[in-house]
Amino acid sequence: MHVGRQPIYNRSGNVVAYELLFRGQEQAVDAQRQDTFATGEVIVNAFTEFGIGAVAGELPCFINLTREFCVGELALPFGPDRAVLEILETVEVDDEVVAGVTRLAQAGFRIALDDFTWGLGHERLLDVASFVKIDFIECGPAEIEGIIDACRRRRDRVRFVAEKLETDADLELADRYDCELRQGYRLSRPQVLTAATLNPSRVRRLELIAELNSAEADVEKVLGIIANDPALSMRILRGCNSAAAGVLTSVSSVRQAVVLLGLAQIRQWAMLMILDDVTGATDEQLTMTVAHARLCQYFAAAFGVSDDAAFIAGLIGGVADLLDQRVATVAAQLPLSGDIATALTDGGGRLGSLLGVVHAYERGEPTDDRITDPVRAYFEALQWSTRMVRSTRA
Repeated sequence: MHVGRQPIYNRSGNVVAYELLFRGQEQAVDAQRQDTFATGEVIVNAFTEFGIGAVAGELPCFINLTREFCVGELALPFGPDRAVLEILETVEVDDEVVAGVTRLAQAGFRIALDDFTWGLGHERLLDVASFVKIDFIECGPAEIEGIIDACRRRRDRVRFVAEKLETDADLELADRYDCELRQGYRLSRPQVLTAATLNPSRVRRLELIAELNSAEADVEKVLGIIANDPALSMRILRGCNSAAAGVLTSVSSVRQAVVLLGLAQIRQWAMLMILDDVTGATDEQLTMTVAHARLCQYFAAAFGVSDDAAFIAGLIGGVADLLDQRVATVAAQLPLSGDIATALTDGGGRLGSLLGVVHAYERGEPTDDRITDPVRAYFEALQWSTRMVRSTRA
């Protein structure tokens, strides 16, 4: 998961804001796309995956908006205190866009007009704009002067951002025209921030599995988790309405599906979805991961730990392996009970001992004395996980 970040400086050379940019890969210095997908990815990654504080500290962030966000077809999942909304030059400014951007400004958002050129329609937004960004590569001195003079006659409080500054001459030009803010390769190239995390849907599905494996699973909590995962909701509804589910009446709500299917079948689908989210995971990898969790569950009694805790701890460990992450990193993102968290992060407690023994057995090391008939348990776990993977793939 990646997000680009390019500093915006003041006249004194201090960083006063960051522009957040879409980056599809760690090595990408330049933007690959400026569409709704890109904007959505930037917002999700910056505000939910990294956390905006980790991306920008206390500084504001300039975030590019496409038409869908401008007119309110897509909602902004953050407040106005940290974000400057940058209206892309590719957005066609019509009455609907003017009305939508005006509503955003009235809600407290600061508005920036990107790559501003007079006469293309974006001047209609000047009355609500706080910033005007001028492309110093595309615009010559005369055009820059004309844009600044026209904007100041229309709105004297607007601040100018000289962008795409690449030479000392560009900086001198920004000084000449009193541009308060500056941005460009001459000052700093974009940085690509990278973090390996579980996305929110994976976290929710692990929460769901943990709840479903509880001896006293709360149906209302299960419903709440599913309702916040549209993909899982749709799979459950489709599965419940299929002939294989054996349901005689059409199901129209997640609540009805959960009641008809039962928590055991919901558990299977949820388990496969979290594993299926892992890019490149084969049926064999999924089967072995689930078998590992099942084997932990088989051996739980010998270590005096809960079947449910053993299963979820084993599953989280398997998911971490598939994601190529440290298990402690995955565990830190989940609301786990103290014994499970300790077992996964430090290998502590009876549950930690169980996990260590299972890992040792799978590596072919001598079996712990507390384990009886491990070969039979292993093959039963493998058979169970194979059936489960096949049934949920069907």
